[in-house]
Amino acid sequence: MTTLALHGSSIEIAPGALATLGARVAELHPGKRVAVIADQTVAQHYGAKALASIVASGLTFGSTVGGTVAPGVFTFPAGEQHKTRETWAKLTDQLIAAGHRRDSVFIALGGGVTGDLVGFVAATYLRGVPFVQLPTSLTAMIDAAIGGKTGVDTVAGKNLVGAFHQPSLVLIDPRLLRTLPPQHLRQGLAEAIKHGVITDASYFAWIAASLSDILDGDIDDATAMRLVQRSVEIKVGVVAQDERESAIRKILNFGHTIGHAIEHVTGYGVPHGDAVAIGMVVEATLAERLGIASAGLADTIATVCDAAGLPVRLPDGISPAEIVVATRSDKKTRGGVVEYALPSQLGVMAAADTDYGVAVPEPAVLQTLQDL
Repeated sequence: MTTLALHGSSIEIAPGALATLGARVAELHPGKRVAVIADQTVAQHYGAKALASIVASGLTFGSTVGGTVAPGVFTFPAGEQHKTRETWAKLTDQLIAAGHRRDSVFIALGGGVTGDLVGFVAATYLRGVPFVQLPTSLTAMIDAAIGGKTGVDTVAGKNLVGAFHQPSLVLIDPRLLRTLPPQHLRQGLAEAIKHGVITDASYFAWIAASLSDILDGDIDDATAMRLVQRSVEIKVGVVAQDERESAIRKILNFGHTIGHAIEHVTGYGVPHGDAVAIGMVVEATLAERLGIASAGLADTIATVCDAAGLPVRLPDGISPAEIVVATRSDKKTRGGVVEYALPSQLGVMAAADTDYGVAVPEPAVLQTLQDL
């Protein structure tokens, strides 16, 4: 098992960790009442195993309300389109009705949408209760569950309402990757590729060389551990220096300004990893156009993304002008100009002297999108 610490969170990575969920929560939160929150799809796959582990630990599932024991698993419809204030309100009302109070701990069981949503519920419930992340997707394991960002989407853009609320525990079981179809693994690979681009060229090269092992449908423990552990180490190393994204944490947004805009204009019809892959290629090309990045960097990134089965060009029917307009709602906009996190070379990000934010005029962004 690998254990890391981050702003009060214990991040534990071990094959088979799902079975230890109840024991670890009982150790960290003795006597707490537990609510497991998952989307409906994940609840069908992992809900029974999570509940069995919790029951075995002796923890309880909420108060007795009207003579009935409160349910252990609360669910909501799967998909980014349900990461909304409306879902937050429904879950909050259900938890209140079930008698959960400050002696409760919430468990986010699922992917990045679940982690963001449950974290925001926990951050705002009675002004803050503890929560635990048990990520079940590669994206959540190496990115969304790490760092304390929580939130929901609005009609204006992604993650525009949220809070920083660190989980007490992030329990990662890399064996769960074996249950993911290749298309879901690819979504997480976009984030792993990003980690290599922003800080570690050797990790980027390892991913490129290991794609067949990662995507063959039966990833072995050693490969899964290296993939998850190195990405988590990279993210922890960045967030430890800058919890609230005022400086170096901005580098984690590489590919995401354009990526989030793509998600927004398509109504989340383009999956997050696909959008980030396209975003990385666009933003690296933009960096080359501005004379920030070394020539050929965008092609290098595009080659690996393509080999991973990720798209590297805008889907048909999306207007570059629509993308530019959507970026204006990005959280990184300052003084009416969108800031980008741009690489200078593989493993190195630009603009360290200006807190890693590069203000880019819209005409340059539009021309880059049109050229691609």
